[in-house]
Amino acid sequence: MQQYIEFKKQRELGEILSDTFGFMRNQYKPFFGSILKIVGPYLVVMLITLGFYYYFIGDMFAFNIETSNESFNPLMTALVFILFFVAIIAAYVMAQATVLFYIKSYANNQGVIDFDEIKKNVYTHFWSFIGLGLLVGISLAVGFMLCVIPGIYLYPVLALSFSVMVFNQKGVSEAYGYSFTLIKDNWWITFATFFVIGIIVGIAGYAFNIPAYIYMMVRMGTLAGEVDPVGMAGGIFDPIYIILNLLSVSVQFLLNLITLVASVLIYFNLNEKKNFTGTYERIENLGKSAEE
Repeated sequence: MQQYIEFKKQRELGEILSDTFGFMRNQYKPFFGSILKIVGPYLVVMLITLGFYYYFIGDMFAFNIETSNESFNPLMTALVFILFFVAIIAAYVMAQATVLFYIKSYANNQGVIDFDEIKKNVYTHFWSFIGLGLLVGISLAVGFMLCVIPGIYLYPVLALSFSVMVFNQKGVSEAYGYSFTLIKDNWWITFATFFVIGIIVGIAGYAFNIPAYIYMMVRMGTLAGEVDPVGMAGGIFDPIYIILNLLSVSVQFLLNLITLVASVLIYFNLNEKKNFTGTYERIENLGKSAEE
């Protein structure tokens, strides 16, 4: 029997970290199975467009070094970049929605998930996630432009707005506004939690980038103390380098799921401190059990 992890309760920083990895370990097959079934096609499209983008970027470097190169096509490069941009937004939005609705199904059904319900909710709320994502993205961009500090303040606040939208069943503007109310008086511990998780995910992601970095240095000749500019242009973006980078991007995409799961635990921790929703539900269930 898999251990059931109660989301609707208060947690300290250490408990949030341990329960994040505990949930992903216990739910490994159904969780990643749902991710692959719903998000997989979008992830594949994202990786394909990224691979083509690397290929055309290689042509652009070669064009800059050897002006006679006629294979460089700026229009095609721009088109591939636009397709990649759309694909990465779709993939990340679908991943975020899938994780949140998976956990909602898990929490509401005491550890049992309904895949069809999750899939339906993901597609139904796709544009709501897009709208909230744009609102959050613009806010963070403006915040970081204003001496960085406002952006740092806004990040942990707005990172919770997606959980608010799903678990509180609020609209885009309501979720955006309520996230400020939810985090009030708990900003520092929330920031610290996101910071620690960011370090863990960042180090893990960097480790998977090392093979591509090593290969790049070997191809550029820096390990031998010499650099061949012409070989550098064609060598960096060869098939092996592209494959290594695509594998790295795939792993970083999956590592991002850790942050999403942790953000839900952070949301429920703050929600319990303010609203005691889970506590009231457990008391109500105890009352029903006593009556039976």
